Amino acid sequence: MSTETTANWAAFTAAEPGLAKTVEERFAAYPHHVLATLRGDGSPRTTGLEVRFLNGELWFGMMPDSRKALDLRRDPRFALQANPGEGTGMGGGDVRLAGRAVEIPAEDTRTRARYAEEAEPPEPFRLFRTELTEVVRTYVEDETYLVVQVWKPGGPVRTLRRT
Repeated sequence: MSTETTANWAAFTAAEPGLAKTVEERFAAYPHHVLATLRGDGSPRTTGLEVRFLNGELWFGMMPDSRKALDLRRDPRFALQANPGEGTGMGGGDVRLAGRAVEIPAEDTRTRARYAEEAEPPEPFRLFRTELTEVVRTYVEDETYLVVQVWKPGGPVRTLRRT
């Protein structure tokens, strides 16, 4: 069991509303993003994924027997990168999240129904809510600085600038 501090999307939004808005906009710009999970042997696996921000949570819905679902059931750690889009524009910068995925059991029909109303997933599906351990945004400022913003639960955003 990990002792690393986590936070749901609502807690992140309350702590850092400006960064949270930028992150949501980056994810809203394109429907498909890149999810990294861990295979049974510990090696990384990347796959495409659609995400939803609903009711103060960041959700992953997926086919029940997909490799990513099986990976998350075995080891809930994940990393998620927003689709950078076409070309080099990356409006809003490069955005990455890390954390743990918590599966919503089939018996929790109320939560699953609320998600399904908004997301319209294919049936059957596995549903995971996320607990964040890190949010990172990287962008170029004034065509001079590479800026990296890092947020972890329980602390403020740290901003690093490099030339």
